[in-house]
Amino acid sequence: MRGPGLFDLQVNGYAGVDFNDTSVTADAIDHAFSAMLQGGVTHCLPTIITAAEPDLGARLGALDRAIAASRLGPGMAPGFHLEGPFLNPGQGYSGCHPPGAMVVPDSDLIGRLQAGLSRPILLVTLAPELPGAERFIRWARGRGMVVALGHTAATSEEVARAAEAGASLVTHLGNGLAPVLPKFDNPLMAQLAEDRLHASFIADGIHVPMRVLKVMVRAKGVGRSILVTDATAAAAAPPGVYGFAGMRVEGREDGSVRDAETGRLAGSAVTLEMAVRNVVGAGIATREEALAMASGNPRTLLAPALQAFWDSA
Repeated sequence: MRGPGLFDLQVNGYAGVDFNDTSVTADAIDHAFSAMLQGGVTHCLPTIITAAEPDLGARLGALDRAIAASRLGPGMAPGFHLEGPFLNPGQGYSGCHPPGAMVVPDSDLIGRLQAGLSRPILLVTLAPELPGAERFIRWARGRGMVVALGHTAATSEEVARAAEAGASLVTHLGNGLAPVLPKFDNPLMAQLAEDRLHASFIADGIHVPMRVLKVMVRAKGVGRSILVTDATAAAAAPPGVYGFAGMRVEGREDGSVRDAETGRLAGSAVTLEMAVRNVVGAGIATREEALAMASGNPRTLLAPALQAFWDSA
């Protein structure tokens, strides 16, 4: 693929490797990243999901050490995406994340997690209705981080205040929501309508039906739309049972990844190359537009965070 390649802002694992596993090794990172490269992904943000602070620290530390010691990791993973623990624990909103480990936004927690890492936490997903969220967003933005909204029951006013504070992205819009919502004043419509927010989408046809994705991309505009995978170890791997952040998840023949105990969606098995093809095949975007959604748009969004890290290095 010509150009800088694809950039996945949300990837929990790949090719049989769980990035949330404290036993992850440099060889495992090279295996996963090599598989990503074969699919056109040249950069990514390995993603750690909600857990208690000791587990978050152990998982980030193990992942950081494995990436630093690997052949491909230092060049492909400039930093991390922390999806939680600052999420809404309500039914539906928590998704596959453990509600009991969710806490209010805490800059000191980020400082403790960041200490000793060789690469930064570049992206944090949070629910803006939580106490202290706007203060945290300003703090994070002041240190160059990108803040995304996700797993949230926020009102239109709360979404607007988060955008005013500096939030600039919605994580996997259309997912992490209660199954029943008010007809118009709901977090989906509020985030979709807020022009200061980009939105990421999992274009596997499972998390969001492709006809619905067409409507959402039309509303956001191609320039504010980003394709992500939310991939687990089941991506670029045969159907079967895999580990994911202490859970057992099942990659099924239909392409979905589900908690082996509850049957709930738990990440995906889609690759970013597949997502691009899906968007083009559904008539949502041209090939050039879809590639921008998976390459240029995430790079543009993340550029200030990367520059802040390089300036401080």
